[in-house]
Amino acid sequence: MLERFYRELLNFLHRQTNDRHMAADLAQESYARVLAAQHAGQSVLDPRALLYRTAKNLITDQHRRSEVRRHEVLDTVAESEDLHAPLHQRPDEALASQQTVRAYAEVIENLPPRCREAFVLHIIDGLPQAEIAQRMGISVSMVEKHVIRATMACRRCARALDGSAGAAAPADVG
Repeated sequence: MLERFYRELLNFLHRQTNDRHMAADLAQESYARVLAAQHAGQSVLDPRALLYRTAKNLITDQHRRSEVRRHEVLDTVAESEDLHAPLHQRPDEALASQQTVRAYAEVIENLPPRCREAFVLHIIDGLPQAEIAQRMGISVSMVEKHVIRATMACRRCARALDGSAGAAAPADVG
């Protein structure tokens, strides 16, 4: 039954990835996951929809992995450039970076739970606001308000870290 969607799914994936081989791999993985779900006893009401959702999720995963690899390459290049810096400067940079990450993490942790959830889903997980609204059972407008509130808290944190006059403390999420 699922075979009738293969060519359609393959063309969709090819348009999304612009790579025929990757599209074929993603289509095969989509089919494997849907078939595994069916064999595990899960009822699949709309196999075509599940195939497409699975394929879109695989594309998202692929994109995230490529972003991680890209950042790893950039970090490696940055580290090789840092080898030319005096040894006494690198520990300070690492400490400052750790302190920055901790400050932002503290700001995010101190957000109200629903605000934090919307912010993490949108900024960290990269979900569109409409999907977040549906997932959280709130309006898109409310998701926007949560994301804006969290973004403003992060900006206050950035100003505080930069030492701007009158900046709020990093833990202040207003």
